[in-house]
Amino acid sequence: MSRVLLVDDDALLTELLTEYLSAEGLDVHSVPDGEAGVQEILTGQYDVVVLDSMMPKMNGLDVLKNVRTQSTVPVIMLTAKGDDIDRIIGLEMGADDYVPKPCTPRELLARINAILRRAQQSGEQSSSPNSIAVSNVTLYPAKRQATIGDAPLELTSTEFNLLEVLMRHAGQVVSKETLSVEALDRKLAKFDRSIDVHISSIRHKLGDASLIQTVRGLGYLFVKN
Repeated sequence: MSRVLLVDDDALLTELLTEYLSAEGLDVHSVPDGEAGVQEILTGQYDVVVLDSMMPKMNGLDVLKNVRTQSTVPVIMLTAKGDDIDRIIGLEMGADDYVPKPCTPRELLARINAILRRAQQSGEQSSSPNSIAVSNVTLYPAKRQATIGDAPLELTSTEFNLLEVLMRHAGQVVSKETLSVEALDRKLAKFDRSIDVHISSIRHKLGDASLIQTVRGLGYLFVKN
């Protein structure tokens, strides 16, 4: 049973989401503020974290900043509807996905299941090699680990998924639509900039922006040397 942590000070929403997600077979735990959220997330007991952006004691972005120094657990941010700045900042700081509030439990469940399903599929591709190596980057899908040269490459769950898709198609242009379906397990929404923000973060972590090229109007290309 997959474990989900809700970090939100809205008691009524938390109760609703807990009841709905539990009925769908998830093991759900919740905490009401950011400070408690950091402590609970860093126990390493959870498969997905749902994190509200506005909370007492410590807001969601500060929670994410603290957590990302020690954990790559998938994080879905709950953001105010229409607040694009918070969404982009959250993605830049390492959030895997976001859902605008007010959200329906069904929509949130779909996002959680997409993250869980993609991580499972990545490790179960029996026809795939144990590692994928292109240029000086190597991915180990079963372990969900990556290296650049001899150094570990710390990626969030979504960043790993995107890089895996690009590297499996190294030397080919991959459209944002394909990346969204194969890496995020959902269709690309109109005006959704999350793919671009995640790619920017991956480039920064690779330390070589030329490894992933933007093909304007078409998508992205991982360079095959």
